[in-house]
Amino acid sequence: MTESSTLQKRVFALHQLINQYNHQYYVLDEPSVPDVEYDRLMRELIDIELQHPALKTLDSPSQKVGGEPLKAFTQVEHQVPMLSLDNVFSAQEWQAFDKRIQDRLKSTHDYALCAEPKLDGLAVSIRYENGIFVQAATRGDGTTGENITENVRTIKSIPLKLQGNDFPAILEVRGEVFMPKASFEQLNAKAIKKGEKTFANPRNAAAGSLRQLDSKITAQRNLAFYAYGMGYVSDVVSVLDESGKKFETQQEEWLSNSHYQRLCQLKALGLPMCPEVKLLKNADDVEAFYQNILTSRAALSYEIDGTVFKVDNITLQEKLGFVARAPRWAIAYKFPAQEELTTLEDVEFQVGRTGAITPVARLKPVFVGGVTVSNATLHNQDEITRLGIKINDTVVIRRAGDVIPQIVSVVIDKRPENAKDIHFPNTCPVCDSEVLRLEGEAVLRCTGGLFCGAQRKEAIKHFASRKAIDIDGLGDKLVEQLVDEKLIQTPADLFNLTELNISTMERMGKKSAQNLIKGLQNAKQTTLAKFIYSLGIREVGETTAANLAQHFLTFEKIKIADEESLQQVPDVGAVVAQNIVLFFQQPHNVEVVNELENIMSWPAIEVKSEDQQPLLNQTFVLTGTLNQMGRNEAKGHLQSLGAKVSGSISAKTHFLVAGEKAGSKLTKAQDLGVEVLTEQDMLNLLAMHGISL
Repeated sequence: MTESSTLQKRVFALHQLINQYNHQYYVLDEPSVPDVEYDRLMRELIDIELQHPALKTLDSPSQKVGGEPLKAFTQVEHQVPMLSLDNVFSAQEWQAFDKRIQDRLKSTHDYALCAEPKLDGLAVSIRYENGIFVQAATRGDGTTGENITENVRTIKSIPLKLQGNDFPAILEVRGEVFMPKASFEQLNAKAIKKGEKTFANPRNAAAGSLRQLDSKITAQRNLAFYAYGMGYVSDVVSVLDESGKKFETQQEEWLSNSHYQRLCQLKALGLPMCPEVKLLKNADDVEAFYQNILTSRAALSYEIDGTVFKVDNITLQEKLGFVARAPRWAIAYKFPAQEELTTLEDVEFQVGRTGAITPVARLKPVFVGGVTVSNATLHNQDEITRLGIKINDTVVIRRAGDVIPQIVSVVIDKRPENAKDIHFPNTCPVCDSEVLRLEGEAVLRCTGGLFCGAQRKEAIKHFASRKAIDIDGLGDKLVEQLVDEKLIQTPADLFNLTELNISTMERMGKKSAQNLIKGLQNAKQTTLAKFIYSLGIREVGETTAANLAQHFLTFEKIKIADEESLQQVPDVGAVVAQNIVLFFQQPHNVEVVNELENIMSWPAIEVKSEDQQPLLNQTFVLTGTLNQMGRNEAKGHLQSLGAKVSGSISAKTHFLVAGEKAGSKLTKAQDLGVEVLTEQDMLNLLAMHGISL
């Protein structure tokens, strides 16, 4: 036997042993060897790999010590969105959630629930391909997250290679990364000893550790992980039979129809599962589980801020579906908030990116729920009136595991003689534009949307975005840089930029400047619908903008339209009509709009008769990946034929166009009896009406 094959066998044996000991220690909580033996084996493996780099593989246990520092995190698009959870805070709210499930299922039968502690950490998605760890990402906005592969690779409880020989070719594992209490205390003790800044709580410590560009630092932080579900799972599962022969089967034969059993499947593959997770027979067991976890909270080795209950049956989950960015089949039942007393020292008024004017309480700093709180939102005038709050009052501050603390009440008995009323501004604190409160709304808003400095960056970003004017070469960071350097103040100023202006900016060379100038020239030609959408009028999205353009045909008519005539447009109700009228009543906005009209142009809209809109009154939904035509292009073609293109399936949907990797929408369409078209079916339909690739 050659030296090379001998070393290869030894490396394989070390992988097997170290992975076995990791699983026993971190997953089963049953260590079988002392730390000194584990360290000896790891040292031997690292030494062999240093001398023979070809033997170092992606799934080697040595990869958990960290690699070379990154320059920045890249972005990862989730194949299956990472959803948030809605919250309840009382038994009554839980019962209301249970009733909503029963009503939607149209059944009073019991349904099983998977019950879990709600870990106070960070949600991550981990991707395995053919059993090998290849990628990890944060939740981000639910659609796109940060690539934190190298940092998650260092977490000892996460296997770099799945156990066994029965798993999908591609498996995304969703779970929570957290820092155990003991590790948090050790980390802060070291920081104090070195005179460094300490972390406020384990969640902040975990977040800071996962966002290190140097994974060697992450490796020293003793992070942990518990799986709580699956994301994307490929259709094919690779399996070895008893003779060692590989064969493939469909995922339905591998995937359990029980959420709890799916967690058990992940545990069998070597992924940690929270030991407190339980399968409840029915909703009657929820309160007992909640109270038990609440009582034992202090004794747990990790921080939690509540419990989570999920309908266990996957078929029922799919039937219940989702609302916005949260599933209807799961809820977080949060623990009672933690509260403290402090003093309201002042109130400042901040203008948000949408013009909302929010009163912000400046508090005497107080430690609540592991965090020092010095600010809290007061929401609006109605909330201030409800609380009866004044400056210099003693207030009760609450932090219910949420990022933003809130003032819940005033201690009237402690009100001092120098207490002062809180007065809202009559004009915008930033741009001095008129401040209005629309009927039916609690929020005051600045009306200078295209002019206000507080809204400036977001207004210009929206104007230049892909679905609006689509200015090639103008990203969000460049917009911020141009505004900060006072080169632009409104969207119209973009078209006054010169190549010299841009090329002298930091990180902007001649080529970049030329590309942006070209992008600005091209952007001058647009459509009326895109121009309307680009103005950022409140609640006027793409569909509403298209409807306004089709109804009025010219921009001049839209500018002078009154609320009554605006409400004749499909999808435009009283509130949207009021927003449009108010937008065009503000001199600052009109000034910018007039400048843009002198710069930009769009073709006249052709008035289509009903016989030119063969798909009129028919609703389509697009899902999955379209290979021959982009989703936006397909949507535009369908709309040009009179169709309505919706983002969600309902009984009123006429057709679902299902591309590759179509998910829950396809299942729902089949359940509702909605006709399903392939991409080719859609192309044939478009071709029949004169539209082809």
